Amino acid sequence: MKIEVETENGDVIIESDVIAQYSGLSAIECFGIVGMASVNVKDGLVKLLKGDSVSKGVNVTVGEDNSIAIDFHIIVAYGVSISTVAENLMSTVRYKVEEFTGMQVNNINVFVEGVRVID
Repeated sequence: MKIEVETENGDVIIESDVIAQYSGLSAIECFGIVGMASVNVKDGLVKLLKGDSVSKGVNVTVGEDNSIAIDFHIIVAYGVSISTVAENLMSTVRYKVEEFTGMQVNNINVFVEGVRVID
């Protein structure tokens, strides 16, 4: 899926994978997030993703009006307030993605897939 932005100099096309990668990298910078999670639906297992694979824990949907919806599957640090971490994630990613793309982020959903103790 792509986002097409018309400018006075021409068209800009942004792939949803680029937005997913940017969103994932922005998310793991937030306090309290250990990493992104990849869920194996068959086994119900959660795998911690780091580095280049953070976009696998992010699902980006682009609406017909070029609005963006983002789903995050995250693993949080033990002992932090999940609601505070989620609110921080939503506001940080919304700001960064809107600045990055110039498009509006309508919806961000956060799915907490696990809790890990930070070493």
